[in-house]
Amino acid sequence: MPFEPVTQEKLSQGVIRQIEELILRGILRPGERLPSERELSDRMGVSRPSLREALADLQERGLLTSKMGAGVFVADVLGSAFAPALVTLFATHDTAVFDYISFRRDMEGLAAERAAQFGSDTDLKVIDTVYAKMEAAHQKRNPADEAQLDADFHLAIIEASHNVVMLHMMRSMYQLLREGVFYNRTIMFKQRLTRDQLLDQHRAINDALQARDPAAARAAVESHLGFVETALFGHQKAEKNEVYAQKRFEAENTR
Repeated sequence: MPFEPVTQEKLSQGVIRQIEELILRGILRPGERLPSERELSDRMGVSRPSLREALADLQERGLLTSKMGAGVFVADVLGSAFAPALVTLFATHDTAVFDYISFRRDMEGLAAERAAQFGSDTDLKVIDTVYAKMEAAHQKRNPADEAQLDADFHLAIIEASHNVVMLHMMRSMYQLLREGVFYNRTIMFKQRLTRDQLLDQHRAINDALQARDPAAARAAVESHLGFVETALFGHQKAEKNEVYAQKRFEAENTR
């Protein structure tokens, strides 16, 4: 018979399962520092030896990493999502930019649809809170802050979709975007008209989510990323035109 004796779970296993779940759900993020050993053992109600045993297991499996004198951190588990050679290809070929946006449109449209259906009231509060920060940053006219909050807003929607595979896949994609592998996000926030349009688009996404309207949420995300695609294409075309304009100017000055 396929039965085994029931044994009481070790406390360290309970700690392991809890930390694993927090990492899996994206609540503990890559690079995030865990509380001190004393605080963590108090919060989880376990002895320090049990906690140390659990942390050692998680470090051995590459989910946590210890830094001398700094503490224990969530490992950069996203770093291996793409090989360095492929990242270099992404960064040097325009095709990757538009394929990336197309991929985001499909994935994030689905995520918004799911978030409107399956997100909890607290999930929607998180999204609304990030959007409120976007409005505040918009008044300060800081492109870097707006770009960061833009990423946070979209990731909050993906988190609210409650699909852990999509969450970690998209997190790795956003990390490359933050590093400028696909395109420089701040380009989108330099002109006042574009910034206003982007804020309006994010407002439409947030409104649809708060209304729990899956179809409207998906349509708003798809419309927003269609705008991003068109704006980036226009920017790239303008840059190429400027190169030729400068060549004509140089030639004219030598005649």
